[in-house]
Amino acid sequence: MQDFIATLIAAPGAAIAPALAQKAAAVLPEGRLERWLAPGEAVDLAFSAAAGLDARGPLERSFLATAAQRLRAALEGAAVDVVAQRAADRRRKLLLADMDSTMIGQECIDELADFVGMKAHVAAITERAMRGEIAFEPALRERVALLKGLEEKVVDTVIAERITLTPGGRQLIQTMRAHGAHTALVSGGFTLFTTRIAEKIGFHENRANVLEVEAGKFAGRVREPILGKEAKLASLIELREAHKLAPHETMAVGDGANDLAMLGEAGLGVAFHAKPAVAEAAHARIDHGDLTALLFAQGYARDDFAS
Repeated sequence: MQDFIATLIAAPGAAIAPALAQKAAAVLPEGRLERWLAPGEAVDLAFSAAAGLDARGPLERSFLATAAQRLRAALEGAAVDVVAQRAADRRRKLLLADMDSTMIGQECIDELADFVGMKAHVAAITERAMRGEIAFEPALRERVALLKGLEEKVVDTVIAERITLTPGGRQLIQTMRAHGAHTALVSGGFTLFTTRIAEKIGFHENRANVLEVEAGKFAGRVREPILGKEAKLASLIELREAHKLAPHETMAVGDGANDLAMLGEAGLGVAFHAKPAVAEAAHARIDHGDLTALLFAQGYARDDFAS
């Protein structure tokens, strides 16, 4: 038999009743309540599959997806997330994270556009790009062109007054770092933001696009090549190889279509409050919880979280 873990994680302010956890465990093959990671907040359910399931292959992914679907049905609409995975794989040694609408609550380019009176127009383009309805690279060039002439120092105002860190982000990064993992903020946004956001949260490194600046003002151009979907994927592979890790030792989190390749390549790709197509395609989805859900998914108890 092969052993698997399904972690149930309640939304902030919600709770998982013991009876609901037991009911959920009953829909899994040989399901049983393993342990509470935080009373009422997160619980591990252990379950098994017959020997011979292709290790980390398509059949195993299908098996885990089916288990997650059964659990969501058993939860009957409760604000509880489900992450199902191979038990031996759950602690990850490399994390790549998207920035906009993942590690922070905003889209930085939309906030910049507000200063030239174009926020609604730019936000509509951003939304379409993140849903995968239009290609990311030309959409970014189009939006950046609208920023031409805007003073670079407006970035200070945006960061100070408009950017909020997603709850649980610092705990996620600091806890993983304390246990030896490498963390990278990899964004289709701009280094003017990622360098400072990465420092605030505690990432080891950050990668993003460079906005061209002339005489203290945006030139309306982004430096080529653009860091988009393929570059995020390449970053994951590069860092995985640099740290001599197996694919299953990696994790990625994001919300948009330009994250899909990175999420698919990671040992655990997590769609965080994501666009529908992204949530459907990812290995796991967090629709209700904050970023500490990624710690519970790795088997960290609440008492293990970095302060």
